[in-house]
Amino acid sequence: MGQVTDALTASRVPARLGRFVLRMFRPQIYVTYGVLWTLALEGTAEALSGPSAHWTPSWSTVVRAVSVVLALLFARMVDEQKDLDYDRRHHPDRPLVTGAITVAELRGAMALIAVLVAVLNALISAVSVLLILLGLGYTLFLVALERWSPRIGAGLLVNLLVSYPVQLLLSVYLYLSLLTGDAIDGDRRAVPLLAMFACVFLQFEFARKTEWRQDPQARLYSEVLGPRGSAAVSLALAVGAAALALLLFGTAGWLPALSIVFPALGAWRFLVRRKPSGLMLPAMGFVLLFNLLCFYGSTALAIGR
Repeated sequence: MGQVTDALTASRVPARLGRFVLRMFRPQIYVTYGVLWTLALEGTAEALSGPSAHWTPSWSTVVRAVSVVLALLFARMVDEQKDLDYDRRHHPDRPLVTGAITVAELRGAMALIAVLVAVLNALISAVSVLLILLGLGYTLFLVALERWSPRIGAGLLVNLLVSYPVQLLLSVYLYLSLLTGDAIDGDRRAVPLLAMFACVFLQFEFARKTEWRQDPQARLYSEVLGPRGSAAVSLALAVGAAALALLLFGTAGWLPALSIVFPALGAWRFLVRRKPSGLMLPAMGFVLLFNLLCFYGSTALAIGR
C-alpha cells in the first residue's frame, strides 16, 4: 500500500512543479527576458568584435538561452526556500507555505536543472560548463552566507550587493562562452558591455521595490533610500545603460538608447502624478525594449560598423 501511495505521489510531482513554475516563474516574463538577454548580449558582443563580424544564431545560442532561463528558474527555486520563514509571516499563499510544492520536490528539480545545463553546455565547451555551474553554485552559496550572517539577508542594499553577482555571472557566462567558442574576439570593451546589461537589470530591480507606502516590514528600497531617492537611482541606472550604448556603438546606439522614454515616463508618473506603483511597468518595458533593440540593431542594422 505504501509503495502505491509513493508511486501516486511521485506521479503528481511534474504537475506540481508545473503549477509552481506557472505561478512563481511566469514564462511570458522570465522566458522572454532570458531569451532576449541572451540574444542581445550575443548580438552586441559579436557586433563589437570587428567590422567583418556578422552574428547569426546557432545551436550554441539555443543552449545558452535555455541555460540562462533554467539558471533563473534555479535561482527562483532557491529564493523560495530561502525566504520561507519570511513568507510564512507575510505571504501565506505562496506554494511552499501552503504545501502546493515541497522542499524535497524543489531540490530534486534543482538537481535535474544542474545536470541538464551541464550536459547541454558540454556540447559547447568545458569553460561553458564551468561558468554555468559556477552561477548555480553561487546561488546556493548565498543561502549559506545568509545563514552565517543574518544581517546580509536583513539589509536590503547589502543583500543586493552580494546577490547581484548571480546575474553578473550569467552575463559573464554568455560572453566567455562566445569567446571560448571562437564566435567573438574579446577586448576591453567587454567591461562596459557587461556594465550596460547590469544597469538594465538593476534599474528594474530598484523600480519594482519602490513605492510611496511606508511599511517597515516590506522589503523595499524606498524604505532605505526614500521613495524619491529610490526612484532617482532607478532612473539613473536607465540613463547609465543608454549612455553606455552610445559609448559602445556610437550613433547606432541611439536605437536602444531611445528606450529611456519608458523609465522617464515611469519617473514622471511616480514622482509627479504620485502613482503608487508607477515605476514597475515602464521599467519592465525598458528591459524588454532595450534588449530587443540591441538585438535588432546588432543583426539588422549592423551596430558598430
